[in-house]
Amino acid sequence: MNDVREVEVVVIGAGQAGLAGAFHLRRSGFEPERDFVVLDHSPGPGGAWRQRWPSLTYGKVHGMHALPGMELTGADPDRPSSEVVTEYFEAYERAFDLRVRRPVDVKAVREGAGGRLLVETSDGTWSARALINATGTWDRPFWPRYPGQETFRGRQLHTAQYPGPEAFAGQRVVVVGGGASGTQHLLEIAPYAAATTWVTRRPPVFREGPFDEDAGRAAVALVEERVRQGLPPRSVVSVTGLPLNDAIRRGLADGVLDRLPMFDRITPDGVEWDDGRRVDADVVLWATGFRAALDHLAPLRLREPGGGIRIEGTRAAADPRIHLVGYGPSASTIGANRAGRAAVRDIRRLLAEGTGRPEPEPEPAAA
Repeated sequence: MNDVREVEVVVIGAGQAGLAGAFHLRRSGFEPERDFVVLDHSPGPGGAWRQRWPSLTYGKVHGMHALPGMELTGADPDRPSSEVVTEYFEAYERAFDLRVRRPVDVKAVREGAGGRLLVETSDGTWSARALINATGTWDRPFWPRYPGQETFRGRQLHTAQYPGPEAFAGQRVVVVGGGASGTQHLLEIAPYAAATTWVTRRPPVFREGPFDEDAGRAAVALVEERVRQGLPPRSVVSVTGLPLNDAIRRGLADGVLDRLPMFDRITPDGVEWDDGRRVDADVVLWATGFRAALDHLAPLRLREPGGGIRIEGTRAAADPRIHLVGYGPSASTIGANRAGRAAVRDIRRLLAEGTGRPEPEPEPAAA
């Protein structure tokens, strides 16, 4: 295949995890386009942040950690986070000359000749000795299925399509989901809607007090254990609980966060429970999270019987050439940074062992 371009490493995705990986490749002496390439399917910088709803201002973002080597400073907390972070990512790509190729859709990653991987894309095929997969979850919103769902005469939408609270003015809204997005949506929508109802599968757990480093490590360890067993990862928030901040306290006090157990069916006019309770609704908003976007890796047969990809550190246990960053325990912004560094360290070792050549010496980061 004459049109196959060869590099040492392909990075798929240019969100936080992908850019962190690209930064550490660059810092280790790998040259963009010659030694590695970054492929991103979005039309511009920002990763999933480009899609965040306008009312999610930068001041409302929890735990946004800067990318390695360049702080995010002076951001207006009242500006939409989509604008702030997109501009930051764009400046970051320029500062470190990462030369992200976009929009490029990765269709499949397959076994190639000589132990190399073939990355088939909308922009041709790349051959690589290692892969950093940083495709995140935003492109795979999870929609639960319930009896009668197709009969509902109102509107159903997912967090990924959330337009902001004004769109729900005068409507009766059922919000499904006990995570941070669900509570944020409820608190925003309640002043505009005719009525809101909060429904979750499990009773929400609210966390008092500061979330310190030890608590963070313990939470990440629980997520990490799942991926070590080859199970699909759960979000870090699912094991940490929801922070009991002032907005949540107000929502609890005024009844907006009065949670009901999961309904049993959807009707043309709303939702119903087996005990006879019913709620009429114009909108069902599914704040039910996302799943890892990994379908392009299917030809490599990495999934375990439990449904997930078992990883050790960032390496796929079944194939040390494949590194998953921003997956499972590294899905937070600080976790993505650390995973990018760890993946590059392992890749340097893998490439050195495969060629007998010394590892490239790290170069100082750009200013």
